[in-house]
Amino acid sequence: MKFGEKLKNFFSGKSEVNEELYDDLCDLLIEGDFGPAQAYKMTEILRAQCKKGSAESITERLAQLLDEELGKAKPAFILQPENNLAAVLILGVNGVGKTTTAAKLSCLYKTQYNKKVILAAADTFRAAAIDQLKIHGSKLDTRVVAHKQGGDPAAVVYDALEAASSGGADVIIADTAGRMHTKSALIEELRKIDRVVESKGADARYLKYLVLDATTGRNAFAQAEIFNSAVSLDGIILTKYDSTAKGGVIFSIASELNLSVAYICTGEKYTDIAIFDSKKFVREFTGIA
Repeated sequence: MKFGEKLKNFFSGKSEVNEELYDDLCDLLIEGDFGPAQAYKMTEILRAQCKKGSAESITERLAQLLDEELGKAKPAFILQPENNLAAVLILGVNGVGKTTTAAKLSCLYKTQYNKKVILAAADTFRAAAIDQLKIHGSKLDTRVVAHKQGGDPAAVVYDALEAASSGGADVIIADTAGRMHTKSALIEELRKIDRVVESKGADARYLKYLVLDATTGRNAFAQAEIFNSAVSLDGIILTKYDSTAKGGVIFSIASELNLSVAYICTGEKYTDIAIFDSKKFVREFTGIA
């Protein structure tokens, strides 16, 4: 059951707005993957502003507060059709769907923006990741630049940028390794890629997106915190946002880490990706839609 349905069920039949209702609502928000501090803050605002309100008016005000919360964060950068050469780095831990997300972005840029795309298999740690990206490239009729397993990820990005700058593509999308190594190792690996982008794609728009699995709950916040402290992220891509996902963690990420969602993925098809619509997300999250 989606969180919005739980919220609707929670308010269903409640004719009386009392202190207990707000306490229970706070617990429900925490169940929806809010951080405890933020859940408490939201319910205290509602408690002060909706003393004589109905359950419906509380839900509407909650939606307004959540939309405002998302609006306070730094906007995620969305690649535009008129942008020239761009290098997009896909970051995240294992299992969140980075490789599939890279393929979905490729499909989006090709079909909606008419961009020529190169996929760079910069996850040289796993042979399966390289093979998977090649399969996606074949299905999407998109070139894949890859080296052997164990190779230098920065070298893969270098070759992809070289191919793009010679007229082979408008966008390169680099799929990176997802192992949770130490922060220092992560920084050093990304610094090498940074140097490559600066030298080979000095005029390119350089974007770093963190992929988060919507079903992992509060663990997604910890991932965002680690990566954001290591590199300057340009946005979040939320994957696996289906019937089992709650999604409340993005409000904490916006509030505490100043990060916004750029794209949301809702299924397995290449076309199941869209630019994040905060108002639509909030209304679905609160069960208003």
